[in-house]
Amino acid sequence: MTQYAVTDPRTGERVSDVPTDSDEQVLAAVEAAHDAFTTWGRTSSVADRTALVHRVAELHTERRAELAAAMNREMGKAMDDALGEVDFSAAIYDYYADHGAEFLADEEIPLLEGEGRAVVRRRPLGVILGIMPWNYPAYQVARFAGPNLTAGNTVVLKHAPQCPDSARILSEIFAAAGFPQGAYANVYASNEQIEEIIGDPRIQGVSLTGSERAGSAVAATAGRHLKKVVLELGGSDPFIVLGSDDLDATVDAAVSARMENTGQACNAGKRFIVHESLHDDFVSKFTAKMLGQEVGPLSSELAADRLEEQVANAVQGGAHLEANGERRGAFFPSGVLTGVTQDSAAFHQELFGPVAMVFKARDEDEAVALANDTPYGLGSYVFTNDPDQAARVADQIDAGMVFVNGVGAEGVELPFGGVKRSGFGRELGRFGIEEFVNKKLIRTVD
Repeated sequence: MTQYAVTDPRTGERVSDVPTDSDEQVLAAVEAAHDAFTTWGRTSSVADRTALVHRVAELHTERRAELAAAMNREMGKAMDDALGEVDFSAAIYDYYADHGAEFLADEEIPLLEGEGRAVVRRRPLGVILGIMPWNYPAYQVARFAGPNLTAGNTVVLKHAPQCPDSARILSEIFAAAGFPQGAYANVYASNEQIEEIIGDPRIQGVSLTGSERAGSAVAATAGRHLKKVVLELGGSDPFIVLGSDDLDATVDAAVSARMENTGQACNAGKRFIVHESLHDDFVSKFTAKMLGQEVGPLSSELAADRLEEQVANAVQGGAHLEANGERRGAFFPSGVLTGVTQDSAAFHQELFGPVAMVFKARDEDEAVALANDTPYGLGSYVFTNDPDQAARVADQIDAGMVFVNGVGAEGVELPFGGVKRSGFGRELGRFGIEEFVNKKLIRTVD
């Protein structure tokens, strides 16, 4: 049975417990979301909905400190990072409120023959289930709830079991913003109950952000019931360095890419692939910077156990580790692995924490081959002082996103998502609101 509880990773203290919802409570939440859609979801105007979504943004700002403190307590997120996450979440809601009418406007299709007109009208689908992770408790919800509520869908939302306080605060925010009961329905549900929810005929789609294993299970269940899914799963993003006019600045960017959220970001730079002409200097500077980082706890001792096992296996396979001290509970030292071979399990795994792998590439072709030699395909980074090379390499990388000569360049207007085992579908931007709408053709013949 899924246990909803807050365990402070800094101390290991179990702070609070929240009972898992009963089957009756879960069914009532689905029913409320369905009822809300059949009334408000079908009859409200875009202007009505965007006004409420704007209010959600305002309430995020008003309850900013409280929500950030909950994230800090639940999964160890640094307060500055948590506050920034709340701010970015508010910006997402404002973005969809500002652009909802534009994104949902009727689209006329020029006719090749015949009289009359053809229009594509974007209409909501109904109740959408969201399954959210622990690493970004507010931001991930914003990516899901913002576009769907703007479109007129209603949502049933399951948070990660270690984030019940964030779940409660967000649920209160949507209620206070004026959404009707059921439009945003939070459930403290077990995995078994979620499987039942997916099969419920009132659920029209599923969006999951989480592990590859969770995504595979949800997609299999959704497939049996012919439900559309959007999956944002793991990543082992390559950070390719082929040239630099300022290696210190490139190293700073590499450290930032690896250490976002204590290394617990799906789209963090994880595999650093460096041209042989820069490799030795890069490794020296990068290792010094990485080991000089002040590192907070991982989300849990279990997360630290997993990373410790992966790193140990890499070292046993011949890799060399430079690390900043020893592990203590959920605190895992920053480190750099070199010499990881392609027959090592770590080569194809996602290291979810403050440990980077560095590889040497003879040339551009080998760098691209190493970058693509992964089951994942979420994000990627290319650093070079040759614009033609940047364009060429970006075009060859098998990933949903490529960032050239910059990190932290995501934006509310930019689509986010991956390929291969990193999932499918897109969130954010115009593409995010397109995932769960009925693009209904209305053809009128004069």
